[in-house]
Amino acid sequence: MGWSHSELEDAFALYQQASADARRTGDWGLFADRFTEDARYYEHAYGRFEGRAAIREWVIRTMGAFPGNRMTAFPANWSVIDADRGWVIAEIDNPMEDPGDGSHHAAANITILHYGGDGLWCYEEDAYNPMNFLRMAQGWCRAAQAAGTLPEDARIWWNRYGR
Repeated sequence: MGWSHSELEDAFALYQQASADARRTGDWGLFADRFTEDARYYEHAYGRFEGRAAIREWVIRTMGAFPGNRMTAFPANWSVIDADRGWVIAEIDNPMEDPGDGSHHAAANITILHYGGDGLWCYEEDAYNPMNFLRMAQGWCRAAQAAGTLPEDARIWWNRYGR
């Protein structure tokens, strides 16, 4: 089924705005609400999720814990719209907050979205190299430790995965 380029562009803008609003408010249900009730979500490190409720549960848990809770934004570095398929493919950046020394820490992923109509997505897949995210989070923890700003949740993560 073909969709108009402008409809996909508008839906992607709503998706990006929901991510920004969720980050700002801490309400990750706003992100989950951008999916159809029967949506599928494939996150290469965390697994597969079936349905909006499962997506909501996963995103709230993941973005409420380190390192997700220290990411400040999720801007698209670039995106491609395939109106015939109803897909948007984008590189999404995941920058971390300043660890206290002014350094920049970020890693990117490729997101593939399938449109479900009415401004909602019926499928998302996030593909990335988990080692890039691991190294990014480790570097952030080292910088925060040196700056004396390493929060407790990051310290626990670092002791488990980072050293």
